Amino acid sequence: MNQPNTGAAPAEHARSYYAASARALAGYPVLNEDLEADVCVIGGGFTGVNTAIELAQRGLSVILLEGQRIGWGASGRNGGQLIRGIGHDVSGFARYVGEEGVNYLNRAGIDSVELVRQRVGEHGIDCDLRWGFCELANTPAQFAAFQAEQDSLAAMGYAHATRIVGAADMGQVVGSSVYAGGLVDMGSGHLHPLDLVLGEARLAESLGVRIFENSPALQLLHGESVTIRCAQGTVRAANLVLACNAHLDDLEPRLSGKVLPAGSYIIATEPLDEALAQQLIPQNLALCDQKVGLDYYRLSADRRLLFGGACHYSGHDPADIAAYMRPKMLKVFPQLARVRIDYQWGGKIGITANRFPQVGRLAQYPNVFYAQGYSGHGLNVTHWTARLLAEAIHAGHSQGLDIFSAVPHMTFPGGPALRAPLLALGMLWHRLREVLG
Repeated sequence: MNQPNTGAAPAEHARSYYAASARALAGYPVLNEDLEADVCVIGGGFTGVNTAIELAQRGLSVILLEGQRIGWGASGRNGGQLIRGIGHDVSGFARYVGEEGVNYLNRAGIDSVELVRQRVGEHGIDCDLRWGFCELANTPAQFAAFQAEQDSLAAMGYAHATRIVGAADMGQVVGSSVYAGGLVDMGSGHLHPLDLVLGEARLAESLGVRIFENSPALQLLHGESVTIRCAQGTVRAANLVLACNAHLDDLEPRLSGKVLPAGSYIIATEPLDEALAQQLIPQNLALCDQKVGLDYYRLSADRRLLFGGACHYSGHDPADIAAYMRPKMLKVFPQLARVRIDYQWGGKIGITANRFPQVGRLAQYPNVFYAQGYSGHGLNVTHWTARLLAEAIHAGHSQGLDIFSAVPHMTFPGGPALRAPLLALGMLWHRLREVLG
């Protein structure tokens, strides 16, 4: 008989502010028997959990396998910024998807945020959701581009207020003098990501999804059905969804070679007094700049500053994340020089060569579906791709899935040993251009 998993969170997860402040970390059992289902989902992050929800809502039986704990990866450790967009200027993909496809992708970048809004509201998921986001311009040229962005949103009938803020008025949104201006968007926002994915897992379970933690998939046996072998049991399913993102590793090399696991890091201060928090971020917005190695930050519900960024492609985490990140925070907010850092953590995000998500099914095995490579923009897009996967599995076709999968993706060169160093050199070149340009 399966026994509940009530152990502590893994060390990487336990260091995070989110794990320390999550409302419910109750565990799920380990798989130790042989089971069957319509669909097996591998991965207990936003993609996997929401695919399970969408499938269960369509009447399919679902088993979800997570190798660690629900939300253990990027879904439970990210910056918590719920921002519209796919994460890339999708107009460059018109040659693959056509102008109608580009319009669909732009709309999906907005509708995916609304999907999260609906899920949280309809199911009462308590995850500190707050609305309001500001894009930050590091240069006058970046600031000048905000007008075209605002005009584009208006042309699409964007339902939420936007406002361009010049350099002289930036004190209205951020207590820092380093920015050339900003674009405020009240249709994007921020939340506690681990609480969101844990709440969604409870929703999935209530819909009949069977969830197993600490049950990594060790082998896939393909055929008319797929058998997933774990250490103590197996799952046999008509369809399989791979939702492992940066943690796919050798389970399916045809996909893992197309995503580079890159490290991103966050620090959380001690709780700030109300006056200081108000000085830093007067409107409690999420904020993000546009550097290659971007900074993103926001206030938590208990008034800590959560400051993140510094994407690493080397495969090696800083020995002391707080020591690494604190100077970056102080460059933006020198008034925090005497403030204590209470939490420091990192995690892997899946980066693609073209910064566009990879969503589709394996050509060799058409009953194997996948979504990965959100390139740091996964909080909203995961929810959208989950719906597309469920549509395709349930109905046999999804127009949105066809559009996403029409964009080609290269395999990173050099094999596992050389991928990270080669990309790190490429990113260094981009950062040098940013500094010199």
